[in-house]
Amino acid sequence: MLAPSPKISAAFASDKLETFDAPLGMLVINPANVESRTIWSSTRENLVVGIRRESMLSLAEQEFDMGAAELRTVPFGTVDPTALSLAQMLRDEVARSDRANELLIDSVITIFGLHLLRKYADSRVRPTRVKGGLSEYSARRVRDFLENNFARKLSVADLAEVCDLSPGHFLQAFTKTFGEPPHKYLLNRRLDAAEKLLWETSMTISEVAYMSGFSSQSHLTSTMQRYRHVTPAQLRAPGR
Repeated sequence: MLAPSPKISAAFASDKLETFDAPLGMLVINPANVESRTIWSSTRENLVVGIRRESMLSLAEQEFDMGAAELRTVPFGTVDPTALSLAQMLRDEVARSDRANELLIDSVITIFGLHLLRKYADSRVRPTRVKGGLSEYSARRVRDFLENNFARKLSVADLAEVCDLSPGHFLQAFTKTFGEPPHKYLLNRRLDAAEKLLWETSMTISEVAYMSGFSSQSHLTSTMQRYRHVTPAQLRAPGR
């Protein structure tokens, strides 16, 4: 819940409807294949994240060596500050529309899935902590992979596979090695490519946006202005 909401009635499966005032940060977990019912009479602001059961099982196996992991429901009214913080990050990024950073969204959802497994899975195993960054070999491999694929849509799982790591371990190790998370590294690489094309070619700005991994000219313009404090048109201005 991204804002308090009074008088919500909800139930799982055949349980009797329970009426309550939902507080800010309330987390509701609806496990796979469990029916739920919800009734509300006023506007509510909440974020719904759907994660495929197969994806959760894969995370559980890769991160915690769990053979099986089933999420359990929590009492209505349960507040989870970590889930709230992640939900607010997702809301703010999704609100950017075509400017949303897809790798950032995928990273946050991955972290959210790991949080659910740590705290709300029936079979919980203490996660292995990542003490260091990537090996020199893995760092070189993922750097080369990003260099050759920065313009296409990439997921955390894609990058983790290059390093033969689980997604959660990869996110931590990559950040320790490169000093920034994967989504920021990728964004800077795309901006560098766009600047080079703007300086050295006669491509239109729309073509430059496509070639450097942005969804549209407006996406490139808004992102470049936000992070480089200049627009593509200004880069091409005479005398610059």
